[in-house]
Amino acid sequence: MTKDNLPMSQVEFIALCAMMFATIAFSIDAMLPALPSIAAELSPGNLNQATLIITSFVMGMGIGTLFTGPLSDRFGRKVVLISGAMIYSLCAFIGWYSETLEWVLGARLVMGIGAAGPRIVTLAIVRDLFEGREMARIMSFSMMIFTLVPAVAPLIGQFIIDFSSWRGIFVAFMVFSMISVLWIGIRLPEPLAVENRRPFKFRKLWDGMREMWGIPAVRTSMMVQSLIFAGLFGLISSVQPIYDQTYGRAEEFPYWFAGIALISGSASFLNARLVMRLGMRYLVTTALCAQVFIGIAMVACTMISDTDTQFYAFAFWQLSGFFFVGMTIGNLNALAMEPLGHMAGTAASVMGAVSTIAGGIIATPIALMFDGTALPLALSMTLLFTIAFGLMLQMRRQEQALA
Repeated sequence: MTKDNLPMSQVEFIALCAMMFATIAFSIDAMLPALPSIAAELSPGNLNQATLIITSFVMGMGIGTLFTGPLSDRFGRKVVLISGAMIYSLCAFIGWYSETLEWVLGARLVMGIGAAGPRIVTLAIVRDLFEGREMARIMSFSMMIFTLVPAVAPLIGQFIIDFSSWRGIFVAFMVFSMISVLWIGIRLPEPLAVENRRPFKFRKLWDGMREMWGIPAVRTSMMVQSLIFAGLFGLISSVQPIYDQTYGRAEEFPYWFAGIALISGSASFLNARLVMRLGMRYLVTTALCAQVFIGIAMVACTMISDTDTQFYAFAFWQLSGFFFVGMTIGNLNALAMEPLGHMAGTAASVMGAVSTIAGGIIATPIALMFDGTALPLALSMTLLFTIAFGLMLQMRRQEQALA
């Protein structure tokens, strides 16, 4: 199939892609308002354990990211995408039915593996049908719609809880996934022709990982991405308990989260305007340096200021954290991909998997350290970004040595 015989308008195709990309954000952010209810029902003795609902999904997503791209090259886009959606829906049902936190966490882990299908395969579908500036245009419109999802997902989650319970969110996940599957099954033909499919070989994947790790710029980019994702996942896991238990603003949380998410979504547009002039490494290094100083200020604020001042400082710090992710991850991917054009597909899967899994593993103890204040999170993220900043300075020295 080509774009010329695509049996849907470009507007419909963009909407479908946006819905596929939104699977991840909806699956994470809609759960945030439910964490207190889940903790009270399933883990009353250790409320912090409910935050593992976020990191378990993230680690499952990282595992799925490693394999879904190569599998879609072997078996076709639709079968892998629909299979992932079915796994996602089945595990959402298990999560709805579960009576223990362990079962919910297991369901969320495998849900993440299933969600990697819509996330990764949709990128491949866009590349199958479009290229160059037209591909960039499709992706830009899809991402513009996608940025609305993190903003409204907590509001949707809170609305569902108000009218049912936290289990109703898992029902929403099933409905969301089934709509996607039906839409794809009815309206989208298989975009990858049989003659263009390639065999899936573990040896090739392993050799690709070894080659990537042997290139200093690629290795450093993956490590910095892992540290940034660790900070991001730690922040997302802890943000609702901090609003609730630290600052007593649980009812306001979805609205603050929505406003901050919408503002931070502008980071990608600012980055697009600056990157051609200043360069990728410079922007990443500058953003991390700024985050280190903002983090130090946040640590000091949690130790010496009153609660109201702390809250507004935390909201600004949360905004800066989300904003600087938009200024760094895309640039780090581009830096790493520069020497890997001969293995772009494998490289994208490996980088996404390694940084997501490592970020999830590091974020787990950060979320569990919550002690009723924002101090453990602020200290942890400042340390992570300081290490990442040091790695970016090392990358600069490596480039200068090569030059």
